[in-house]
Amino acid sequence: MPELTISEVARQVGLQASAIRYYERIGLLPRAPRVSGQRRYDTTALYRLAIIQRARQLGFTLTEVRHLFFGFRDITRPSERWRTLSQRKLAEMDDLMDGIKPVRGVLKQLMTKCKCDTLDQCGKGIFQSMDRDVVAGPLPSNHRHREKYPTSLRT
Repeated sequence: MPELTISEVARQVGLQASAIRYYERIGLLPRAPRVSGQRRYDTTALYRLAIIQRARQLGFTLTEVRHLFFGFRDITRPSERWRTLSQRKLAEMDDLMDGIKPVRGVLKQLMTKCKCDTLDQCGKGIFQSMDRDVVAGPLPSNHRHREKYPTSLRT
């Protein structure tokens, strides 16, 4: 029988109760039964939240976490789920790192080579060098806002 209150779960996993309610609302955590109107959880909620927290610490979006839980056939082993998602995440990180390298170079140049007295001088120099600048464009947009894993996807 579920016996942990939301505050007890929150304390044990190091989350705010509002985060637990949110995970429940979006379906990452099953709805908890109520006792006298209060949510009551069993230890499986702790384990599910531990997975969510680890995935978030590793940079997985909530959409990706949803895919971990629901985007595979039921017979797919957790190790295979993690492997599939990790390969995708590593490819994303490699792309981000490729975009960061030229930006680092420009930042280092700015630190050592900028001798401008005014921002207008800076702007003029930047404007005149735009055609030959090392940085081809902005860094990739924040990947957390893209829907890569539709919730209806099954693999």
